[in-house]
Amino acid sequence: MRNSFMRKINVYAGIAGMLLIFLFAQSCTQYQRLLKSDDYELKYKRALEYFEEGEYGRTIALLQDIIPIYRGTAEAQRISYYFSMSHFHNREYTLASHYFKTYVSAYPQSEHAEEFLFLSAYCHYLESPRYSLDQSNTRQAIRELQSFINRFPGSDRVADANELIDELRSKLEKKRFKTGKLFLDISDYVAAAKTFETMIRDFPDTEYREEAMFLTIKAYFNFAYNSVPQRQEERYQDVISAYNQFVRRYPQSQFMREAQQMENTAREVIDRSQQRRQEEMELTGNND
Repeated sequence: MRNSFMRKINVYAGIAGMLLIFLFAQSCTQYQRLLKSDDYELKYKRALEYFEEGEYGRTIALLQDIIPIYRGTAEAQRISYYFSMSHFHNREYTLASHYFKTYVSAYPQSEHAEEFLFLSAYCHYLESPRYSLDQSNTRQAIRELQSFINRFPGSDRVADANELIDELRSKLEKKRFKTGKLFLDISDYVAAAKTFETMIRDFPDTEYREEAMFLTIKAYFNFAYNSVPQRQEERYQDVISAYNQFVRRYPQSQFMREAQQMENTAREVIDRSQQRRQEEMELTGNND
């Protein structure tokens, strides 16, 4: 009896599956016929229905056909709204950002202008990759979020925009810091020092500031140490300058012991160089 019941279940499941396949095929056939149709009102109607059903790809295809037809009409703005939002929901963020800005440019007084400017920036935020990759979208997102804040300072979305900016800036800080460490690892000491210095200048409140200032000392020290003797004195001066800035900012730093060792070595080299130069001057004077 149980086997008979299971056979019936399998038959019903098979029928249901075939029915779903048939309905899907019918839906696709109707959609394809609609795409080829010149019934623009029906296309418009079905595009909005597809939007509500979450079929954003179909909405985009149908609206794309009718945008030129409705251009300059009372419906153009509404079509543009759904077209932009469909790209966003379809996760086509680069296109969505473009159409959001296009919409705001065309309808600056629209009730959706604030929302769309925020979403345009948010699209770039969503496209921002991990810190080790190209950060063009990260920087663009920051610019657009700041522009949004400047234009709508009283918006409820300002707090969200500031949070996103902080997150994106942290990513840029990390990339810059890691780049500096990479330069240090491959012995490009000048590039390392300059990278750390510009990072501190551009991101003065960065969480990496203490270590970056220490590594600046280390980069200048290694550069001076590996220089020809005639250039060491002036280059060790950079070590002392970087150390003085570091100790003023972080007198109790965990890196202080190593930083002091490098500063002491730098002073010893400079003192020996100056002493040698003084002796040479005295010797020259005696010969005269």
